[in-house]
Amino acid sequence: MANQVIAGFKETAQSIAGAARPWTEFLDLTAFSIPSSIADATTRITQNLTHFRINYSIILYFLLAISLITRPIAILAFIAVGLAWYFLYFAREESLVLFGFSVNDVVVTVFLAGLTIASLVSTGVWFRALTTVGFGVLFVVLHATVRGTDDLVTDDLESPYGAMLSPVSGDNDGGARGDYTGL
Repeated sequence: MANQVIAGFKETAQSIAGAARPWTEFLDLTAFSIPSSIADATTRITQNLTHFRINYSIILYFLLAISLITRPIAILAFIAVGLAWYFLYFAREESLVLFGFSVNDVVVTVFLAGLTIASLVSTGVWFRALTTVGFGVLFVVLHATVRGTDDLVTDDLESPYGAMLSPVSGDNDGGARGDYTGL
């Protein structure tokens, strides 16, 4: 049982590390510029949040851990809450069964969110955590706004225009751009 838990943690850590973008790409100073308009800023935010979502999550978790370093009880509580989230939500593939009843994922999520809030309040770090997450979100939005998107690989960026910008297939199937033949 312990080997399975350790293997699960290792697999999760490897998948998170593999999904993170290179930090050199994240911190590329040549890609920073002021957006030309509000529309450009919102496009940058959307694309950067999609492209660097793991990097931004790592930064937020790191800031939260640093802010709680002076409160060992809070750290222990959040380790316990994190383990509860892992085992009750992320690591299971079948629905949760308690006393012969299947528990809906929404109920599990509400319970875990309540447990998280209760641990924040009971350890007395709710204001510190809220402030840290607020500053972290401010940093993330600021970075996503000034980080240009011209050099990003577009395989994971969704266009707000959907199929209108999809490439035309070679068999003239009358796709999103209409039924025409090329020159």
